[in-house]
Amino acid sequence: MIVQRRVMQGALWAVRHHGWPISRLFSTRKTLPILTLYTKEVCPLCDEAKEVLEPYRHRFNLEEVDITKPDNKQWFKQYRYEIPVFHFNGEFLMKHRVDIPALEEALKEWEDAA
Repeated sequence: MIVQRRVMQGALWAVRHHGWPISRLFSTRKTLPILTLYTKEVCPLCDEAKEVLEPYRHRFNLEEVDITKPDNKQWFKQYRYEIPVFHFNGEFLMKHRVDIPALEEALKEWEDAA
């Protein structure tokens, strides 16, 4: 009972402070969209991008692909001079820096499709 009340209090706080509809907070959808980060072991721009993404982490699953690994030769050829590169559910979304408006638009489209 206490846990349920705390969840509801947290949900109401989110609605008040972020304007999220309650239906989104208690969605029956179990999976989140996938944001894929094409990166390599030492990538300061990638680290910076992950920090910028932190406030949005509850809205997607982040998968990192190390382009320098032998299995990822295709991505290395394509993105070696471009990282960080992001794909949203398999489609190119942005590169070099996080484009917040593009990310928010992709997330909103995905959430509205539910």
